[in-house]
Amino acid sequence: MESQVRGGTRWKRFAVVMVPSVAATAAVGVALAQGALAASFSVSGQSFKVSADKLEGEGFVQYGAIATGKTLDGKDAAHPVAVSAFKHAELTNMCQSVVTPDIPMVGSVSLQLKAGGNGTAVAADNLYVDIADLKANATFTDINIGVAAGSSTKGPGMKGGKEQANPYGFAQEASKAVLTDVKQTAWATSAGTFKLSGLSMKLHKGVKECY
Repeated sequence: MESQVRGGTRWKRFAVVMVPSVAATAAVGVALAQGALAASFSVSGQSFKVSADKLEGEGFVQYGAIATGKTLDGKDAAHPVAVSAFKHAELTNMCQSVVTPDIPMVGSVSLQLKAGGNGTAVAADNLYVDIADLKANATFTDINIGVAAGSSTKGPGMKGGKEQANPYGFAQEASKAVLTDVKQTAWATSAGTFKLSGLSMKLHKGVKECY
């Protein structure tokens, strides 16, 4: 599937390959007015990895956008992403990891978060994930491929601000999606509500990622 890139390049001149994809991270649960749309924000200079045994979602849409922010040394940065959004999603045995490199006198430090592995899945409403890379097995129900991003009716709608996308650009939508053996790299996640059962968060010296 195709995504498009904004910034200094015109939409019609640049396309980035998208795959049917969605997964979630649980660093922060963002509560928004009425839980209707996720807010956009300046992304950090660190991407993060997320894995899950299974993700089941209702009301899916995916489209291309740009996630903007800063590098770790404060320079402007822009990342082409596949924004994957669900009205509701549940994740089984979720893991999130982020590695901070080159800490003076310490070296690399990894933050690893786990949830949803105790028999109760992680649950999210109005979930948006800015994905850079994804591997999974996926099954979609009632899917439309090639719909204009701004005309999608199955998902929670497009978000704006720092991650605006072309409303006339390529998108795909589905009533339901089920993904298994999910492994992804992402730049941001936001949600109306995020419920984490069996939450565990640990710091590790060195590089310790979810996959």
